Amino acid sequence: METMNWFAAVLALPFALAIGSFLNVVAARLPRGESLTRPGSHCMSCEQAIAWYDNVPILSWLALRGRCRRCGAAVSWRYPALEAIAAALISAVVLRFGFTPQAALYAVFVAALIALAAIDIEYHILPNRIVLPLFGVVYAGQIVLQPDRVLEWTLAALGAAGFLLAFALAYPAGMGMGDVKLALVLGAALGFSVVVAMMVGVVAAGLLGVAVIARHGSAGRKVAVPLGPFLALGAVVGLFAGPELLDVYTGTWS
Repeated sequence: METMNWFAAVLALPFALAIGSFLNVVAARLPRGESLTRPGSHCMSCEQAIAWYDNVPILSWLALRGRCRRCGAAVSWRYPALEAIAAALISAVVLRFGFTPQAALYAVFVAALIALAAIDIEYHILPNRIVLPLFGVVYAGQIVLQPDRVLEWTLAALGAAGFLLAFALAYPAGMGMGDVKLALVLGAALGFSVVVAMMVGVVAAGLLGVAVIARHGSAGRKVAVPLGPFLALGAVVGLFAGPELLDVYTGTWS
């Protein structure tokens, strides 16, 4: 079985790279209200169309040394980074869960998390156009694939969202409702492993906040630290190691 999973993961790699390329389009255009299909791929500086051979994930960026072939403008490292992250995570999902409907659902989940994290880093928003449909797909998918755990998916989603909602109501300047909605998605996807995801995400964000304050002093308190990317990080940890880490945590206190 492990050999078959490795084979499936290798086969998934080029498709994962293509998905990563599309996620770049989503992250660049959706927050600005632009079409995801028209116009085609083009340079953001000279607005010239990008030829297919200059649009091969990662390889084209490396070959062109991160610049547009036509005008020489720098192309952000974010593009190959998102493609590489998507390739790694989606292939890892296939490796872990096999070539199964469950793997397909989790691939959609992690792909959306990548796009949301990129958007939140740049724009400090988690668009409803991604978060709400993602919740519907994940929640419905989990119920169809694992109907015996429907109570777990429901309680985990409501519990995670409720946890962040309490923080958002108590400190509205420090957390948006987008984070609350994303927590709802995480609970539906991870079940009780969402506890691990939330702990990792909140602690990681808190550590960065402390580091910013330590570096910039009181001015650092005004630096906005988006929570979405850290929740996405926690979700990945919860997806691949959540049950094991949860067992360790509960065993420590039992």
